[in-house]
Amino acid sequence: QVQLVESGGGLVQAGGSLRLSCAASGRAFSRYAMGWFRQAPGKEREIVTAISRSGSTIYYADSVKGRFTISRDNAKNTVSLQMASLKPEDTAVYYCAVREAVAVATGTASYDYWGQGTQVTVSS
Repeated sequence: QVQLVESGGGLVQAGGSLRLSCAASGRAFSRYAMGWFRQAPGKEREIVTAISRSGSTIYYADSVKGRFTISRDNAKNTVSLQMASLKPEDTAVYYCAVREAVAVATGTASYDYWGQGTQVTVSS
């Protein structure tokens, strides 16, 4: 089992920044790919970004490219999401997820463990 706890969400004005963190416990964190997803009200959960086990491969959704940055610290069992130039359409609950595989994936079904989510609200 892997337990994930997100933190760092909140309310921010458009153009602002937030940093989300996800702390993992349980199995060997460094063995697995990680992802950040988000779900806005009335919408399906969607991939935001994902990072491979080593950090050598990173995927970003087109909607966040150039604004969001994912990073991981395998020694601390954490993955972070730095969000800049935030827009109202970034408002959602953000989830981190673990995939019991080396490579990144973009579908929710490819991830095995999920955090409880953290709310990000961007006001216009």
